[in-house]
Order: sequence, then structure tokens, then C-alpha cells
Amino acid sequence: MAGILFIISAPSGSGKSTIVNQLRSLVAGLEFSISWTTRSPRGSEVDSREYHFTTREHFEEMIRCGEFLEYAEVFGNYYGTAKATLHEALAHGRDLLLDIDVQGAAQVRKIMPEAVSIFLMPPSPDVLAYRLRNRSRAEGSVQEVIIGRRLAKARQEIENYREYDYILVNDILDRAVEEMAAIVAAERLRRNGSGNGNSPDRERLLDIADACRQENSEARIRPVLAAFGVTDDVAS
Repeated sequence: MAGILFIISAPSGSGKSTIVNQLRSLVAGLEFSISWTTRSPRGSEVDSREYHFTTREHFEEMIRCGEFLEYAEVFGNYYGTAKATLHEALAHGRDLLLDIDVQGAAQVRKIMPEAVSIFLMPPSPDVLAYRLRNRSRAEGSVQEVIIGRRLAKARQEIENYREYDYILVNDILDRAVEEMAAIVAAERLRRNGSGNGNSPDRERLLDIADACRQENSEARIRPVLAAFGVTDDVAS
């Protein structure tokens, strides 16, 4: 049985890492692809847990050797997904979650159009700025120039929301985690035919996931788009 590839993208500071960590503790059989990066560890981050931290020289050598499924340079640092992780998981029929930005997601979708893509939005620029400042304080320095740059980048990334299968808004953490878990469960039910017929729990999961489909989420995300100055036809 072939594994399912899940892609999740979100602007920096949207709470993606928190949601992914909770999802992994709740959902069995979902492997997480640890990305490579040239940026320095933040706070309590540990090598080979949050990221494989490496030098720019080593990363560029991996590029030359064709070791990446996707990679991108963001704010002066490289981020990339090694091909080996994907090949191993899918070869053994295991589901794999990729935490990658919109550039990387576009690269992966070209190679694997059957991948399930999920875009996580912050509820507003004000909330995103608050989260970014809190993270910066925890790291010991608040630089408004960098926060402004990340807010501008967030708007650019949100413009690509129509490229994703599912859209989530992280305004309430528990709800966002529940929606993520429902999406994984629903895709497994649809693709693998597992489940208990038309049980109430099965139908509830499918209903939650369907409500997050891009075509069904317009009313919920419209205020977010307006807050970030993104018009509905930008990514059409």
C-alpha cells in the first residue's frame, strides 16, 4: 500500500511547528521529514530533531550532488528536503509530512501531483506580528525591520493559497490541530478505503476535513485575505 505525502506550508510565525508537533503526538503512522537548513538553531532547537543544521558549504555540495527533493533560499538561509527521506517512507508504505515553504511546495507538487497540500494562515497581520515579537524576545532580540520583512513575506506567501488543497486558519490552536488530524484521517479513508463504514466518527472526520477544503473555506479565509491586503483573484 502506497504511503501518502502531506505538505504543510505557512508564513513564519504562524504556529506551524506547534501544530505539527501536536499532530505527530496524536496521529499514529505519520512520519515527519526533518529538513536541512543553514540557519542557526533557535532557543531549545536540537540538531536532527527540528532540523538538520549544516553549513552553507555542505548544503551547496548536497545541491550539486542532487540530494534534495526541493530546496529554497529564504532570508539568506537555505532550507531543503532530502530525497532519501521521501523514498524510504513511501517505499515502505508510510505516510510522510513535509514542512516546507511555498517555493518548496511548488517544486514537490510538480514531481508528485498526488501529494496532499495544506496551507496554514495566521488570523491577521497583528496576530502574526505579536507572535513574531514573542519569538524574537525568547531569542533575545526584537528587530522591527526583520518583523516587517517577515510580514511582507507572509503576504506574498498567502497570495499562493489557491495552490493548496486545504486551508486552515490558526486562530484557535486546538481547533487547528483537530482539523489537521481530520485531514490526515480523511485522506487515509479516501485513499486506503479503511474505516468503519458510515460510523458517526468517520462521518465527523470527513465533515471537518471537507470544511477545510480550499473550495469550501472561502467565507472563513476572506477576513484573513482582507487583513493582509490580498484580493481573491490574486492567485486565480
